[in-house]
Amino acid sequence: MTDILETIREMVVGGKFKDIEKEVQRAVDSGTDLNLLINDALISAMDIVGKRFADGDIYVPEMLVSAKTMKQGLDIIKPLLTAGEAEHRGTIVMGTVKGDLHDIGKNLVIMMMEGAGFRIIDLGLDVKIEDLIDNVKKEEADVLGLSALLTTTMPEMQKVIVALDEAGLRDQLKVIVGGAPIDQRFADEIGADGFGADAVEAVQLAREFVAGK
Repeated sequence: MTDILETIREMVVGGKFKDIEKEVQRAVDSGTDLNLLINDALISAMDIVGKRFADGDIYVPEMLVSAKTMKQGLDIIKPLLTAGEAEHRGTIVMGTVKGDLHDIGKNLVIMMMEGAGFRIIDLGLDVKIEDLIDNVKKEEADVLGLSALLTTTMPEMQKVIVALDEAGLRDQLKVIVGGAPIDQRFADEIGADGFGADAVEAVQLAREFVAGK
């Protein structure tokens, strides 16, 4: 079993997306525990990828390919899990704020978050404040991730945080913001709990926030 997990881990790290589905299916057919497959193969592989990215050994294109490979493997396993069987670290609602139609960075963060074991609710692009608030309530989110690429849409992030406060939800979750024009100073100014300069930082923040609840 260890050999299968190691093989899958190496395939994700190496971005072998053309072969990952066959290998994961082989592991499933051989009776490998599904949570072991998720945690000890797919998630641990993305931990390795994240560290290599943080160390400057790989760059965004390589990380994207590994994340795509991990997601394809995860897609084989997900339908086989009964409700509640998967060991989620927490629930994260993600969206690009109203007025902004960019999602490449957000989608990479989502793939990395899934690879770290989080349950992700992706609301997509140009998300209205009320939709964010509704989903935070409905999904009982631990973290809200807000993305923006346009400087003109950055103020929308503060409006979301104000709306969370007005809805009595602000103390129940953490807010992480990110995007090319965002920095730590802006995150502090609008009252966000954290700023992810890249997908690896965003995942690390989410882990810390959920562990601290």
